[in-house]
Amino acid sequence: MSVLVLLLAVSAACCLGFGFVLQQNAAQKAPLSDFLSFRLLLDLMRMPRWLGGLGLMVAGMALGAVALGKGEISLVEPLLATNLLFALALSRHQTRQPLGRQGWAGLLLLAGGVSAFITGGEPRGGTAVADPLRHWLIIGLVVGVALVLTAYAKRSRLSWGPVLLALAAGLLYGVQDALTRVSGTLFSDGGITGLLAAWQPYGVVACGVTGLVLVQSAFETAPLRMSLPALTAAEPLAGILCGVGFLGDRLRTDTGALAWEAAGLAAVVGGIVLLGLHPAMPCGPGEPESPARDLQRR
Repeated sequence: MSVLVLLLAVSAACCLGFGFVLQQNAAQKAPLSDFLSFRLLLDLMRMPRWLGGLGLMVAGMALGAVALGKGEISLVEPLLATNLLFALALSRHQTRQPLGRQGWAGLLLLAGGVSAFITGGEPRGGTAVADPLRHWLIIGLVVGVALVLTAYAKRSRLSWGPVLLALAAGLLYGVQDALTRVSGTLFSDGGITGLLAAWQPYGVVACGVTGLVLVQSAFETAPLRMSLPALTAAEPLAGILCGVGFLGDRLRTDTGALAWEAAGLAAVVGGIVLLGLHPAMPCGPGEPESPARDLQRR
Protein backbone atom coordinates (compact mmCIF):
# COMPACT_ATOMS: atom_id res chain seq x y z
CA MET A 1 0.00 0.00 0.00
CA SER A 2 1.36 3.41 -0.99
CA VAL A 3 2.19 5.68 1.96
CA LEU A 4 1.00 8.66 -0.11
CA VAL A 5 -2.41 7.09 -0.70
CA LEU A 6 -2.66 6.28 3.01
CA LEU A 7 -1.83 9.87 4.01
CA LEU A 8 -4.22 11.35 1.45
CA ALA A 9 -7.11 9.06 2.46
CA VAL A 10 -6.64 9.62 6.21
CA SER A 11 -6.32 13.39 5.69
CA ALA A 12 -9.54 13.28 3.67
CA ALA A 13 -11.25 11.32 6.47
CA CYS A 14 -10.11 13.93 9.00
CA CYS A 15 -11.57 16.80 6.98
CA LEU A 16 -14.81 14.89 6.36
CA GLY A 17 -15.26 13.96 10.03
CA PHE A 18 -14.73 17.49 11.30
CA GLY A 19 -16.91 18.89 8.51
CA PHE A 20 -19.84 16.59 9.28
CA VAL A 21 -19.90 17.64 12.94
CA LEU A 22 -19.88 21.36 12.10
CA GLN A 23 -22.59 20.86 9.47
CA GLN A 24 -24.85 19.00 11.88
CA ASN A 25 -24.33 21.66 14.55
CA ALA A 26 -25.77 24.21 12.12
CA ALA A 27 -28.31 22.04 10.27
CA GLN A 28 -30.27 21.20 13.43
CA LYS A 29 -31.19 24.91 13.62
CA ALA A 30 -32.67 25.03 10.11
CA PRO A 31 -36.48 25.18 9.68
CA LEU A 32 -38.15 21.77 9.23
CA SER A 33 -40.12 23.20 6.30
CA ASP A 34 -36.90 22.91 4.27
CA PHE A 35 -36.82 19.11 4.68
CA LEU A 36 -35.62 17.45 1.42
CA SER A 37 -35.68 20.82 -0.37
CA PHE A 38 -32.85 22.70 -2.06
CA ARG A 39 -34.03 25.70 0.00
CA LEU A 40 -32.31 23.98 2.92
CA LEU A 41 -28.92 24.61 1.33
CA LEU A 42 -29.77 28.28 0.75
CA ASP A 43 -30.75 28.72 4.40
CA LEU A 44 -27.66 26.89 5.64
CA MET A 45 -25.38 29.08 3.51
CA ARG A 46 -26.21 31.96 5.86
CA MET A 47 -24.59 30.12 8.79
CA PRO A 48 -20.78 30.55 9.11
CA ARG A 49 -20.41 27.27 11.03
CA TRP A 50 -22.12 25.33 8.24
CA LEU A 51 -19.98 27.04 5.59
CA GLY A 52 -16.89 26.07 7.57
CA GLY A 53 -18.12 22.48 7.72
CA LEU A 54 -18.89 22.53 4.00
CA GLY A 55 -15.40 23.84 3.26
CA LEU A 56 -13.86 21.01 5.26
CA MET A 57 -16.08 18.46 3.50
CA VAL A 58 -15.09 19.82 0.06
CA ALA A 59 -11.43 19.68 1.08
CA GLY A 60 -11.96 16.09 2.22
CA MET A 61 -13.61 15.17 -1.06
CA ALA A 62 -10.76 16.79 -3.01
CA LEU A 63 -8.13 14.87 -1.03
CA GLY A 64 -10.22 11.72 -1.46
CA ALA A 65 -10.36 12.32 -5.22
CA VAL A 66 -6.56 12.57 -5.38
CA ALA A 67 -6.28 9.37 -3.32
CA LEU A 68 -8.73 7.63 -5.67
CA GLY A 69 -6.62 8.75 -8.62
CA LYS A 70 -3.52 7.14 -7.13
CA GLY A 71 -5.03 4.04 -5.49
CA GLU A 72 -7.79 1.48 -5.87
CA ILE A 73 -11.25 2.48 -4.68
CA SER A 74 -11.45 -0.80 -2.73
CA LEU A 75 -8.42 0.42 -0.75
CA VAL A 76 -9.36 4.09 -0.34
CA GLU A 77 -13.01 3.63 0.67
CA PRO A 78 -12.35 1.68 3.92
CA LEU A 79 -9.80 4.34 4.90
CA LEU A 80 -12.32 7.12 4.26
CA ALA A 81 -14.70 5.35 6.66
CA THR A 82 -12.38 6.35 9.50
CA ASN A 83 -13.88 9.85 9.26
CA LEU A 84 -16.08 8.76 12.16
CA LEU A 85 -13.02 8.61 14.43
CA PHE A 86 -12.29 12.27 13.72
CA ALA A 87 -15.96 13.20 14.11
CA LEU A 88 -15.95 11.54 17.52
CA ALA A 89 -12.74 13.34 18.49
CA LEU A 90 -14.29 16.75 17.76
CA SER A 91 -17.56 15.77 19.43
CA ARG A 92 -15.67 14.65 22.55
CA HIS A 93 -13.98 18.06 22.64
CA GLN A 94 -17.39 19.74 22.47
CA THR A 95 -19.18 17.53 24.99
CA ARG A 96 -16.31 16.56 27.33
CA GLN A 97 -17.56 12.96 27.31
CA PRO A 98 -14.99 10.24 28.13
CA LEU A 99 -14.35 7.60 25.49
CA GLY A 100 -15.29 4.68 27.77
CA ARG A 101 -15.59 1.01 26.85
CA GLN A 102 -18.03 1.67 24.01
CA GLY A 103 -15.75 4.21 22.38
CA TRP A 104 -12.63 2.05 22.68
CA ALA A 105 -14.51 -1.00 21.39
CA GLY A 106 -15.83 0.94 18.41
CA LEU A 107 -12.40 2.40 17.68
CA LEU A 108 -10.71 -1.02 17.78
CA LEU A 109 -13.42 -2.62 15.63
CA LEU A 110 -13.24 0.11 13.00
CA ALA A 111 -9.46 0.25 12.84
CA GLY A 112 -9.11 -3.54 13.02
CA GLY A 113 -11.82 -4.07 10.42
CA VAL A 114 -10.15 -1.71 7.93
CA SER A 115 -6.81 -3.45 8.51
CA ALA A 116 -8.35 -6.93 8.15
CA PHE A 117 -10.14 -6.05 4.89
CA ILE A 118 -7.05 -4.50 3.32
CA THR A 119 -4.72 -7.27 4.52
CA GLY A 120 -7.07 -10.09 3.53
CA GLY A 121 -8.29 -8.65 0.23
CA GLU A 122 -5.03 -7.05 -0.95
CA PRO A 123 -6.87 -4.59 -3.24
CA ARG A 124 -5.06 -4.04 -6.52
CA GLY A 125 -5.86 -2.37 -9.80
CA GLY A 126 -6.89 -4.07 -12.99
CA THR A 127 -8.46 -3.31 -16.34
CA ALA A 128 -11.73 -1.41 -16.13
CA VAL A 129 -14.75 -3.10 -17.69
CA ALA A 130 -15.42 -1.53 -21.09
CA ASP A 131 -19.04 -2.67 -21.37
CA PRO A 132 -21.19 0.44 -20.63
CA LEU A 133 -24.20 -1.77 -19.87
CA ARG A 134 -22.42 -3.16 -16.82
CA HIS A 135 -21.64 0.38 -15.64
CA TRP A 136 -25.26 1.44 -15.95
CA LEU A 137 -26.62 -1.71 -14.31
CA ILE A 138 -24.48 -1.32 -11.18
CA ILE A 139 -24.91 2.44 -10.93
CA GLY A 140 -28.63 2.10 -11.64
CA LEU A 141 -28.98 -0.53 -8.91
CA VAL A 142 -27.24 1.62 -6.27
CA VAL A 143 -29.06 4.83 -7.27
CA GLY A 144 -32.38 2.94 -7.41
CA VAL A 145 -31.90 1.68 -3.85
CA ALA A 146 -31.08 5.25 -2.77
CA LEU A 147 -34.32 6.53 -4.36
CA VAL A 148 -36.39 3.85 -2.62
CA LEU A 149 -34.80 4.71 0.74
CA THR A 150 -35.52 8.41 0.17
CA ALA A 151 -39.15 7.69 -0.67
CA TYR A 152 -39.60 5.73 2.56
CA ALA A 153 -37.77 8.44 4.51
CA LYS A 154 -40.30 11.07 3.41
CA ARG A 155 -43.05 8.98 5.04
CA SER A 156 -41.26 8.63 8.38
CA ARG A 157 -38.98 11.63 8.58
CA LEU A 158 -38.94 11.93 12.38
CA SER A 159 -38.51 8.21 13.17
CA TRP A 160 -36.39 6.11 10.80
CA GLY A 161 -36.31 8.80 8.14
CA PRO A 162 -32.90 10.30 9.04
CA VAL A 163 -31.24 6.87 9.02
CA LEU A 164 -32.72 6.04 5.62
CA LEU A 165 -31.69 9.43 4.22
CA ALA A 166 -28.15 8.97 5.48
CA LEU A 167 -28.01 5.49 3.92
CA ALA A 168 -29.24 6.94 0.61
CA ALA A 169 -26.68 9.77 0.77
CA GLY A 170 -23.90 7.27 1.53
CA LEU A 171 -24.84 5.16 -1.49
CA LEU A 172 -24.78 8.25 -3.73
CA TYR A 173 -21.42 9.33 -2.32
CA GLY A 174 -20.06 5.84 -3.07
CA VAL A 175 -21.18 6.20 -6.71
CA GLN A 176 -19.72 9.72 -6.73
CA ASP A 177 -16.36 8.33 -5.62
CA ALA A 178 -16.39 5.78 -8.44
CA LEU A 179 -17.33 8.40 -11.04
CA THR A 180 -14.64 10.71 -9.66
CA ARG A 181 -12.04 8.05 -10.36
CA VAL A 182 -13.38 7.56 -13.89
CA SER A 183 -13.38 11.35 -14.44
CA GLY A 184 -9.72 11.51 -13.36
CA THR A 185 -8.83 8.88 -15.94
CA LEU A 186 -10.77 10.75 -18.65
CA PHE A 187 -8.93 13.96 -17.80
CA SER A 188 -5.55 12.21 -17.94
CA ASP A 189 -6.34 10.67 -21.32
CA GLY A 190 -8.18 13.50 -23.10
CA GLY A 191 -7.66 16.68 -21.11
CA ILE A 192 -10.45 19.06 -20.22
CA THR A 193 -12.13 18.59 -23.61
CA GLY A 194 -12.36 14.84 -23.19
CA LEU A 195 -13.60 15.26 -19.64
CA LEU A 196 -16.41 17.70 -20.49
CA ALA A 197 -17.52 15.53 -23.42
CA ALA A 198 -18.26 12.59 -21.10
CA TRP A 199 -21.23 12.15 -18.75
CA GLN A 200 -19.27 11.04 -15.70
CA PRO A 201 -18.26 14.50 -14.36
CA TYR A 202 -21.88 15.63 -14.52
CA GLY A 203 -22.80 12.48 -12.62
CA VAL A 204 -20.27 13.47 -9.94
CA VAL A 205 -21.98 16.86 -9.54
CA ALA A 206 -25.50 15.35 -9.53
CA CYS A 207 -24.62 12.71 -6.91
CA GLY A 208 -22.75 15.26 -4.81
CA VAL A 209 -25.51 17.88 -4.71
CA THR A 210 -28.31 15.35 -4.21
CA GLY A 211 -26.35 13.57 -1.49
CA LEU A 212 -25.71 16.91 0.21
CA VAL A 213 -29.43 17.71 0.36
CA LEU A 214 -30.21 14.23 1.71
CA VAL A 215 -27.55 14.28 4.41
CA GLN A 216 -28.34 17.84 5.54
CA SER A 217 -32.02 16.86 5.83
CA ALA A 218 -30.92 13.92 7.99
CA PHE A 219 -28.72 16.21 10.11
CA GLU A 220 -31.62 18.66 10.42
CA THR A 221 -34.11 16.19 11.88
CA ALA A 222 -32.03 13.86 14.07
CA PRO A 223 -28.87 13.67 16.19
CA LEU A 224 -25.60 12.89 14.48
CA ARG A 225 -25.50 9.50 16.19
CA MET A 226 -28.50 8.41 14.09
CA SER A 227 -27.34 9.66 10.69
CA LEU A 228 -23.54 9.57 10.54
CA PRO A 229 -23.08 5.80 11.16
CA ALA A 230 -25.45 4.97 8.29
CA LEU A 231 -23.72 7.48 6.00
CA THR A 232 -20.26 6.22 6.91
CA ALA A 233 -21.19 2.54 6.46
CA ALA A 234 -23.03 2.90 3.14
CA GLU A 235 -20.40 4.90 1.25
CA PRO A 236 -17.53 2.37 1.32
CA LEU A 237 -19.87 -0.55 0.56
CA ALA A 238 -21.22 1.23 -2.54
CA GLY A 239 -17.74 2.33 -3.58
CA ILE A 240 -16.28 -1.16 -3.25
CA LEU A 241 -19.21 -2.59 -5.25
CA CYS A 242 -18.51 -0.12 -8.06
CA GLY A 243 -14.76 -0.69 -7.84
CA VAL A 244 -15.02 -4.45 -8.18
CA GLY A 245 -18.07 -4.29 -10.44
CA PHE A 246 -16.77 -2.13 -13.28
CA LEU A 247 -13.59 -0.22 -12.35
CA GLY A 248 -11.39 -3.29 -12.52
CA ASP A 249 -10.39 -3.48 -8.85
CA ARG A 250 -9.41 -6.98 -7.83
CA LEU A 251 -9.60 -8.63 -4.44
CA ARG A 252 -8.32 -12.04 -3.40
CA THR A 253 -11.10 -14.62 -3.69
CA ASP A 254 -9.69 -17.71 -1.99
CA THR A 255 -11.63 -18.99 1.04
CA GLY A 256 -9.30 -17.52 3.66
CA ALA A 257 -9.20 -14.11 1.99
CA LEU A 258 -12.97 -13.95 1.60
CA ALA A 259 -13.36 -14.79 5.29
CA TRP A 260 -10.99 -11.96 6.26
CA GLU A 261 -12.74 -9.52 3.91
CA ALA A 262 -16.20 -10.39 5.26
CA ALA A 263 -15.00 -10.23 8.86
CA GLY A 264 -13.26 -6.93 8.18
CA LEU A 265 -16.34 -5.31 6.65
CA ALA A 266 -18.53 -6.64 9.48
CA ALA A 267 -16.10 -5.21 12.04
CA VAL A 268 -16.06 -1.85 10.22
CA VAL A 269 -19.86 -1.65 10.29
CA GLY A 270 -19.96 -2.74 13.94
CA GLY A 271 -17.35 -0.16 14.91
CA ILE A 272 -19.20 2.55 13.00
CA VAL A 273 -22.42 1.75 14.86
CA LEU A 274 -20.72 1.73 18.29
CA LEU A 275 -18.93 5.02 17.63
CA GLY A 276 -21.98 6.63 16.10
CA LEU A 277 -24.09 5.79 19.14
CA HIS A 278 -21.47 7.09 21.56
CA PRO A 279 -22.83 9.71 24.03
CA ALA A 280 -20.20 12.18 22.84
CA MET A 281 -21.96 12.53 19.49
CA PRO A 282 -23.97 15.78 19.21
CA CYS A 283 -27.62 15.72 20.24
CA GLY A 284 -30.35 16.64 17.79
CA PRO A 285 -33.48 18.77 18.00
CA GLY A 286 -35.51 18.00 21.07
CA GLU A 287 -33.02 15.49 22.50
CA PRO A 288 -31.86 16.07 26.07
CA GLU A 289 -28.30 17.19 26.36
CA SER A 290 -25.64 15.58 28.51
CA PRO A 291 -24.77 17.21 31.85
CA ALA A 292 -21.28 17.94 30.54
CA ARG A 293 -22.64 19.90 27.60
CA ASP A 294 -25.16 21.71 29.75
CA LEU A 295 -22.32 22.74 32.09
CA GLN A 296 -20.25 23.84 29.12
CA ARG A 297 -23.04 26.12 27.89
CA ARG A 298 -23.29 27.80 31.30
